[in-house]
Amino acid sequence: MVGGFEVGAVPFNPDGWGPPESSGTAAAASASSLPLHVPFAPFSRSDKVGRIADWTRSLNNQSKGHKQSDSIFDFSADDSFAPLDDDASFRLVDSKPAPRPKFGPKWRFNQHHRSQLPQRRDEEVEAKKREAEKERARRDRLYNLNRPGANAPRREAAAFKSSVDIQPEWNMLDQIPFSTFSKLSFAVPEPEDLLLCGALEYYDRTYDRVTPKNERRLERFKNRNFFKVTTTDDPVIRRLANEDKATVFATDAILSALMCAPRSVYSWDIVIQRVGNKLFFDKRDGSQLDLLSVHETSQEPLPEAKDDINSAYSLSVEAAYVNQNFSQQVLIRDGNKVTFDEPNPFANEGEEVASVAYRYRRWKLDDDMHLIARCEVQSVNEINKQRSFLTLNALNEFDSKYSGVDWRQKLETQRGAVLATELKNNANKLAKWTAQALLASADYMKLGFVSRVHPRDHFNHVILAVQQYKPRDFASQINLNTSNMWGIVKSIVDLCMKLNEGKYVLVKDPSKPQVRIYEVPADAFENDYVEEPLPEEEQAQPPVEDVEASEITVAANDVEDKEIDAQA
Repeated sequence: MVGGFEVGAVPFNPDGWGPPESSGTAAAASASSLPLHVPFAPFSRSDKVGRIADWTRSLNNQSKGHKQSDSIFDFSADDSFAPLDDDASFRLVDSKPAPRPKFGPKWRFNQHHRSQLPQRRDEEVEAKKREAEKERARRDRLYNLNRPGANAPRREAAAFKSSVDIQPEWNMLDQIPFSTFSKLSFAVPEPEDLLLCGALEYYDRTYDRVTPKNERRLERFKNRNFFKVTTTDDPVIRRLANEDKATVFATDAILSALMCAPRSVYSWDIVIQRVGNKLFFDKRDGSQLDLLSVHETSQEPLPEAKDDINSAYSLSVEAAYVNQNFSQQVLIRDGNKVTFDEPNPFANEGEEVASVAYRYRRWKLDDDMHLIARCEVQSVNEINKQRSFLTLNALNEFDSKYSGVDWRQKLETQRGAVLATELKNNANKLAKWTAQALLASADYMKLGFVSRVHPRDHFNHVILAVQQYKPRDFASQINLNTSNMWGIVKSIVDLCMKLNEGKYVLVKDPSKPQVRIYEVPADAFENDYVEEPLPEEEQAQPPVEDVEASEITVAANDVEDKEIDAQA
């Protein structure tokens, strides 16, 4: 062991930091206390600090001329703590590409251009980026070619048509963007029933057990009449208006179109008549409100040719036809009916009509303003002597490649996924059905899943499943706010009550999320009214051919005639 280590005398500076000023006596004392033979090596701040002494080294191989006392400070013969050579630790990174095999067309190309100078590194990087962009564009092009409906334009670029011809003499009064509708809210008290008309048949609960494995063929009901009567043609509403029961009159189909307007994509229109202090919301003969839209909110475009079986027009007629037949097939047709105060106001004596009940209900919008609407329910169910009203609607599948979900495979195991897909593709239609069920205070909604027998056969259909929902629960599931629905209706009513007496039309813009209000002549949309549409260069959107309400029944008859001819 080496003797004890003594630090020596450390001078004290009472006047400040650091050693005291040197004096002869202090310098001599400090010099005598310093260890001998300690080498001094000047260094700069950028140098690395290493060891100054090492008592753990072996001292056997000491060179002559070195004493033991200073060998612990001497590192001249030891290379274990030699200063690092920065150049020795530097390694050049090779950024050249791996050598290519000398075969193939690229090798011949490189051999031909071997005499050329190599490109600079930045030019090589840019060239690689351009090649990657070309490859990505090529892959996208191949993907779009193989994707179904690739040749059709994207849905955002599709040119939708207006539901009504905008005439040159019409005066546009206002346009309301849908963004303002989302902020509206209005709470209405519970409505009161003024009158119930019609008759209902009982629901057949065996259809609740229908699955894709034991599907039911969809029947046709040609002998039953379905009525799509507008507000002012309803004799009951006329009677209630003469009795001053309310100031605003409408139907559930018209109110649901207003309530769910922000979800709509296709164009629609509502005729508004201000007569005295009363307001009537009507639909035109052949209005789009009589049909059911299909894939309205889908991102996949539908064929634009009107004669195509998968065009928007053909699918809407087919959906209305399927919906009517479904609403009558799921009933117990044994003659046992539930009757109400008055018979069907639109049926002639002895005429066979569809199972439907009309509830004329009144809501209070203000202290001096009430609204009466005709609401519909299609069936009744009685369990444990408790009677409940039902609305019956059918979703129809026409081709699984448009929705991406095959109902026959997914309905049993993933019914939620099927419904989520329908909520995405038909958000407006499902919201309107829910709004109509809420207006009628129906206890349950029955949603049927109806599919074509074959994707190219739009004549024959099968029922794959029937699902039941409570309207309020389903409304919350699809994010349909009742207060917002009534807020939209209240704002439109307040706006129209400020107008002068006359006739107006509320039109959903075919390409923008907004509605416009036009002032129209008093004889507009009458049988003797001759419409002269605007020239194409002055009209923003081309007109659409009107769809007669009777075309649903006519289309159903044509379906059977074509089928009989095909079989013959």
